[in-house]
Amino acid sequence: MSTGPLILKNLPEPRALEVLGSFGASEKEARRIWAASVKNRAHVHELKGLEQIRRVVMDQVQARCEAPRLEVVTRRTDPADGFTKYLFALPDGQRVETVRIPIFDTHYVVCVSSQVGCALACDFCATGRMGFKRNLEPWEIVEQVLAVREEADRPVRGVVFMGMGEPLLNYRNVIAAAQILSHPAGGAIDAKAITISTAGWVPMIRRFTEEGHNFRLAVSLTSAIPEKRVEVMPVERRWPLDELMAAVRDYAASRKTRAMLAYVVIKGFNTGREDAAALKELIGDVPVKIDLIDVNDATGTYLPPDADELEAFRDHLQILGCPVVRRYSGGKSIEGACGMLANVG
Repeated sequence: MSTGPLILKNLPEPRALEVLGSFGASEKEARRIWAASVKNRAHVHELKGLEQIRRVVMDQVQARCEAPRLEVVTRRTDPADGFTKYLFALPDGQRVETVRIPIFDTHYVVCVSSQVGCALACDFCATGRMGFKRNLEPWEIVEQVLAVREEADRPVRGVVFMGMGEPLLNYRNVIAAAQILSHPAGGAIDAKAITISTAGWVPMIRRFTEEGHNFRLAVSLTSAIPEKRVEVMPVERRWPLDELMAAVRDYAASRKTRAMLAYVVIKGFNTGREDAAALKELIGDVPVKIDLIDVNDATGTYLPPDADELEAFRDHLQILGCPVVRRYSGGKSIEGACGMLANVG
């Protein structure tokens, strides 16, 4: 996190109460100040209007805190499915993208970015081709959700860390943001409705498991054949499938639930009978759920399977004996679909 004025949206509530307490705030005063800064997106000068806050405390907050907001540069909606992509400007001139996902006609889920760019360089991912720029601070992640929610015409009830970046390589800030978003006085989003995705950074999967967070974890697999996986996901060289699956096994056991495995389907590459057999061998008796996601590659290097190829692959996957669902990845016409985010606005 940066030095300088304190940004309350960088701090989960317990830490915020501790810091505000050092300013002389009572616990009740600290809770009011933190909630207004997060839930209401209040600027520091707007905090003056809070009731039951002593002037001496507010003077300290005014002098030592900031409450920045992200600026929306552009927003574009896909007319086919209602997915909306936001381009946000960050204070240092960098930019990130966020996607508002409509769920039926009842609510939204927000797909947030956790980094500018990404170091893992998955070959089918536009963000991976950007290279890594920097981690986002917690407030920059939280603000994506708050800004989208502020103008939404229905409730935001979920968050997925599946935008730009590898969330587990920004572990501390991602967990802090998720804690802020799930706190009743913060983002007020159910922790179980927050999903953190990873391409398979094993040490942080193990840390996530050990810390016992209530957030959900999704692991991007894409192939159970090491030689294939490494072609499109270089992380396989650092954390190979056997180590990854051992971490997933421990995660599923600790949660007593099915682990979510994301599988990006690519035409003529990872949809054969041998791919299903390799998945069965890799998974073994680990309880899992498989999410099939069409590859989205604006360069045309990788294409999604046609209906017949996908149907045949789903037939092959019946040997797994686990739930297999096809996850809809919308926003293609605005380059807002999974794997397409690259600061193009």
